[in-house]
Amino acid sequence: MMQHTIITIGRQFGSGGHEIGNQLSERLNIPLYDHNLIRMAAQELRISNEDATRVDETVLGRFLSAYAANSLEYRAFVTSDESGKPLTDRVYEQQSAIIRKLAEKGPGIFVGRCADYILGDYTNCINTFIYAYKEDRIRRIMKLYKLEEKQALDKIKKTDRERKLYYEARTGREWGGIEANSMMFNASLLGIDGVVDALEAIYRKWETR
Repeated sequence: MMQHTIITIGRQFGSGGHEIGNQLSERLNIPLYDHNLIRMAAQELRISNEDATRVDETVLGRFLSAYAANSLEYRAFVTSDESGKPLTDRVYEQQSAIIRKLAEKGPGIFVGRCADYILGDYTNCINTFIYAYKEDRIRRIMKLYKLEEKQALDKIKKTDRERKLYYEARTGREWGGIEANSMMFNASLLGIDGVVDALEAIYRKWETR
């Protein structure tokens, strides 16, 4: 039975979830698993990082077949192996297996990828969701990606929509809902450092139980 503590972070796009995970990882000296999970899954499946990234946290391959059946881009999303499974499912299953294996080995922070659901049998999980006011998210994405305001807003809407569809299709739960998260943090009110402070204190409290 796993005794060490795991943190999972769900997040709205532009809320600062990755930065929170990164700072928390440094403070607690435990691994952060985010985009590196894509590379791990790609390596195990022997596919390119680019193909794995295309289907990461998206269900486009499942929902757009009627609209893009003849496009090369669509076929990259759903390229099947000999088992007939689409790439979306193969990447999800491989990432899930990697998440479980890493969680068994030791403490860590998992960002996105339905980690709260995948690790649902583990009692030592602090499941969190990070959100922020729309204006703050727009400013953050404009700065990070060098975009105009309208472009940033469109990117936020698109990414959040994909994450919501992906999460709810895989888990049957509401993305960002209370059922899946033991605590939720408004990064606009607390600030990035404030959220990190709170999660650090909670983690250290859990470790001394």
